[in-house]
Amino acid sequence: MATHEGDVQAIAPEMPAMFDGMKLAAVATILYIIVRCLNLKSPTAAPDLTYQGTPLNRFLLKSCSPLTKEYIPPLLWGKSGHLQTALYGKMGRVNSPHPHGHRKYLPMHDGATATFDLFEPLADHPTGDDVTMVICPGIGNHSEKHYIRTFVDYSQKEGYRCAVLNHLGALPNIELTSPRMFTYGCTWEFAAMVGYIKRTFPQTQLIVVGFSLGGNIVCKFLGENRANQEGVLCCVSVCQGYSALRAQETFLQWDQCRRFYNFLMADNMKKIILSHRKILFSGSSGKVTDDNMSRLFTATSLTQIDDIIMRKFHGYSSLKEYYEKESCVHYIHNVDVPLLLVNSADDPLVHESLLTIPRTLAEKKPNVIFALTLHGGHLGFFEGAVLFPQPLTWMDKVIVSYTNAICQWEKQKASCQGIHLSTQKFSIEYYYIRLFNASVSNLHHQQDTVHEGCPRRTCGSSEF
Repeated sequence: MATHEGDVQAIAPEMPAMFDGMKLAAVATILYIIVRCLNLKSPTAAPDLTYQGTPLNRFLLKSCSPLTKEYIPPLLWGKSGHLQTALYGKMGRVNSPHPHGHRKYLPMHDGATATFDLFEPLADHPTGDDVTMVICPGIGNHSEKHYIRTFVDYSQKEGYRCAVLNHLGALPNIELTSPRMFTYGCTWEFAAMVGYIKRTFPQTQLIVVGFSLGGNIVCKFLGENRANQEGVLCCVSVCQGYSALRAQETFLQWDQCRRFYNFLMADNMKKIILSHRKILFSGSSGKVTDDNMSRLFTATSLTQIDDIIMRKFHGYSSLKEYYEKESCVHYIHNVDVPLLLVNSADDPLVHESLLTIPRTLAEKKPNVIFALTLHGGHLGFFEGAVLFPQPLTWMDKVIVSYTNAICQWEKQKASCQGIHLSTQKFSIEYYYIRLFNASVSNLHHQQDTVHEGCPRRTCGSSEF
C-alpha cells in the first residue's frame, strides 16, 4: 500500500508538466495552421511581367510605377487569396464612396433594354483631353457594386468620364423587357453603350476596362470586329479566365476550394434568374421552359446553369459550342490597341493553367503586357499596413496609372507628329523661297548680260 502511494506521488508532479506540453503543442499546431492558411511566409514582390521591349512598352513601364514596384498586401491576411477574395465578395471595398451618375436606357433589337450609368469627370484630365472609360463589371455585377463605385470615384477625380454597364438582369430594381439575360460573352449591351458614347461625345477618346467576366466581354468585343477598336486608346482586363471551355474542367475540382466557389456563384446566379422568372419562363419565347426551371432548382454549379438556361438565350446547340463562341480566347489575338492583362497567382477562381493564354499572347504581340501578381485573390488587391485595408486598392491605382501613361504617350506622339509636319511644311516653304530667289537672281543676271551686249541710249539721241 505504501509502495502504491509512493508511485502515485511520483507521477502526480509530472502531470502538470505533461498538460503544459500538450497545451504548447496545441498552440504550436494552431499557429502552424494559421501561418499556412494565411500564407504568411510568402514573400512580397513586384508583378511578374511578360512583354516585348517596344518603345511604347518601355515608356509604359517607366511611367506606370505600380507595375514595377513591389505590391504589399495587408500583413496579417493579405497574402491569402481566399481572404482577399472573400473580402471583395462580401464587402467589395472599405469606406466605398457614392459617385453620382445618370442612368441611361437603350432599347435593343430583340426587345431587351440595356442600361448603363454615366459619371462625368470631377477634374480636368492631365493631358487636357476628353477621355471616357467604358467599364464592364464582373458576373452579375453593376454600377452600384462597391468595387465599381470606388474605381469610378477615383477615375472621376483623375479627369475621366466613366460609363458603367449594368449587366442585363443584374440590377434588382430593373425588370427585363425580353426573355434574355446577360451571358458569359454576349457583347450586344456593351456595344450599345460604346455606340452611345461615341455618338454623344464624338470628340472623346475611349479607355476600355473589364473586370473578371467583364474582361472576357471587352476583349471579345474589340477582337470580334476591328472597327470596334476605332477611337480606343487602350484596354485593361483584370482577373478574367480567357477560356470558359478550359475553365469548366477546373471549376469542378476541389483544389483551392474552387468547387465551393463554383457552388456559391451558381447559387447567386439562380437568385438572379429566379428574380426574373415571370418573363424568362413565360414559355412564349420557346427558349426556356418550365422544365428548365425545375432543373434549375437542383443545379449546384455554373456549368449546369449554363447548360440548362444560359446557352439557350442565343440558341447554342450544346454547352461546348456556347463556351467556344463566347470566350475571348478566339478573338483576343485580333486586338491591336495597347492591352494590359492582369491576373493574380493566388486567384482561387482562375486556375494557373489558364494563365498560359495571356502569357503566350504577350510573348507574340507587341501591344500586350501581361502582369501576374503573387497575391491579390480574385479582384481583391487590397493594400494596407497590418490589419485594416485602404479604401483604394492596387488594382484601382494600376489601371488609372496605365491609362494616364497611354494618354500621355498619345499626346506626345501627336505633338511630335505636329512638329514633324510643321518642320516639313517649313522646309518646303523654305525650298520654294530659295528657288524663287534663285530664279529672280538668275533673271537679273540675264538682263544685265543683255544690257552689256547692246548699244546704250543717250539723252537726245535718236538711235536705239
